[in-house]
Amino acid sequence: MYILTNKTKTVLYTGVTNNLKDRLHFHHNPEPFSKAFTAKYKCLYLLYYEHFFNIDDAIKREKEIKGWSRKKKEDLINSINAKWKFLNEDI
Repeated sequence: MYILTNKTKTVLYTGVTNNLKDRLHFHHNPEPFSKAFTAKYKCLYLLYYEHFFNIDDAIKREKEIKGWSRKKKEDLINSINAKWKFLNEDI
């Protein structure tokens, strides 16, 4: 489960994947004319992630976080990444 943002950190996107490195590559290289949320809003920058051994647990957590307010998501990100450093290179 992961949270991305755009360059100016005004948009948050929550997603789930079984391979974060590959998924980040696809976010950076969308299909031409993609209508995907991350392509439209240029959400390319990783701010937060959690690792799960069970995909059902990851999906449950993703849905939980998607239901949160912006403030609550910001608090979660701040709990491990207070400077909102882009973590893409750490993966």
